[in-house]
This record gives sequence, structure tokens and C-alpha cells, in this order.
Amino acid sequence: EVQFAESGGGLVQTGGSLRLSCVVSGLSLDEYVVGWFRQVPGKEPEPVACIASSDGTTNYADSVRGRFTGSSDSAENTAHLQMNNLSPEDTAVYKCVAQVDTPVMREVWMLPTIWTYWGQGTQVTVSS
Repeated sequence: EVQFAESGGGLVQTGGSLRLSCVVSGLSLDEYVVGWFRQVPGKEPEPVACIASSDGTTNYADSVRGRFTGSSDSAENTAHLQMNNLSPEDTAVYKCVAQVDTPVMREVWMLPTIWTYWGQGTQVTVSS
């Protein structure tokens, strides 16, 4: 059974930083791509970042590029998302996702429907 333990969310002021963590069990990040999506009530999940341990590539949505940094530690089977210069528009539930690592994942990672495994998420709230 695949399980995610997400942590690091909370309340922060505009301009502040948070570091999210996602400990994954039941699969190996050596064989899976890990990603982050965020979701607000009533809206579809929005892609944030995609991290591939196999070749070290990381992709970002335009809305977070330059402010967020994704990483993964295959030895610990853990992914992280460092979020800097946060704004109220970043307020959402941040969810960790995983999918088998294939070359096409680097092209389609922004589509929520191609990710098989989803965590419950951790709430991030940015006050103005």
C-alpha cells in the first residue's frame, strides 16, 4: 500500500517561507517521479512541481518558478518543497503525488489525471 506523510504546512505572512516534506512508503522514488499539486475548494488541482530522482530533473509551474524549489532524497524516500516569497495566492492544500517514472512524464506532468498516487495534503495559508 502506497502512503504519503506530508508535513510542514501552516500559517505564514506574505513574503515568508515554508518547507513542505513528503515521506513516501510503498514505492521507491528511484523508480517513481514525485510531484506537488495544490488545490483550493471548488477548483481543480493546480500543478506546482515535478521531481525525478532518476536524472535529477525538476519542472515547475510558471506561477512558482523562481520562488519554489523541489527536491527529493531517494535514500530517505522523501520529497521536499521549499517555498519562498509566499503570497496569499499560494494559499491552498498542497498534495504530494507519485507516478511511475517514464520519459513522457517530463512532458505531461502538469496533468492531474496522469498521477496514480495522491497524498491527503497539508494546508498552507498565507496572510496579507
